[in-house]
Amino acid sequence: MAPNILDGERVLAFDLETTGISTSSDRIVQIALIGAALDGKPIHYERIINPGRPIPYGASNVHGIYDSDVRGKGRFSSIVDEVAELIDGAVIVGHNVRKFDLEMLEGEFLRLGKRMPRPKAVMDTYELVRRLKLPRPHNLGALCARHGISLENAHTAAADAAASLLLFWRLSVDHAPSFRHSLEELERWAVHGNISSDASQLGRGLGDLEPVDQIGKIRKDGEQMILAFGRHRGRDILEVQAEDPRYIHWLLSAKGIEDEAARELVREYLDVEE
Repeated sequence: MAPNILDGERVLAFDLETTGISTSSDRIVQIALIGAALDGKPIHYERIINPGRPIPYGASNVHGIYDSDVRGKGRFSSIVDEVAELIDGAVIVGHNVRKFDLEMLEGEFLRLGKRMPRPKAVMDTYELVRRLKLPRPHNLGALCARHGISLENAHTAAADAAASLLLFWRLSVDHAPSFRHSLEELERWAVHGNISSDASQLGRGLGDLEPVDQIGKIRKDGEQMILAFGRHRGRDILEVQAEDPRYIHWLLSAKGIEDEAARELVREYLDVEE
């Protein structure tokens, strides 16, 4: 078995339930952060959130949270400081958490004019099972069944969060040699497939770049403007303009970038007229 690289860390399994799958336009209806503090004291933080909009039936049919359940509950703004304190400097564990849950959460922070604190590391079990080349399917339910992990109440935030933490532990036991590294090295390997790369070579994350618009869909990296959402996430919009002009046309509409002042800055950068 590999040494427990989570020893001495504040570790939080993290999961969300939402109104849909768009990290830019959907909203959170439930959040769970479950784990332990530095002193080993258990942390169980679970809240239902009023998204401020009707919850589509399809989403409710998955997670079991309906409009009646959120009526009278607080908006995300009522818990933002509590969530920020929990996440700041913690090791976050979750399944597909980097590309979905954390992006969704960051969007909620940005809508409130706040920058989401950075966790110390993100241990995404979806990234790990792919890097370990485990056979498909890679959804949480299938992986838990394969590894003997009970997943009762699937698609509730607390159950999925706890299951992802157990899955991480199971992977660390079954594939111990791959986990004999520091947190930083393990995260780098999961994302980039390279243990030895110097962290400074990875550059700043999108969340560290200055937002151009109010919710951070477009960000500045020096003189470049970088998309921070969608299918072209992480790319310079000049590059996208050359390859996918229809996407840029949509981006420059009110449905793409809601902030008119930001749309004008992007037009100037792309040298296009309204």
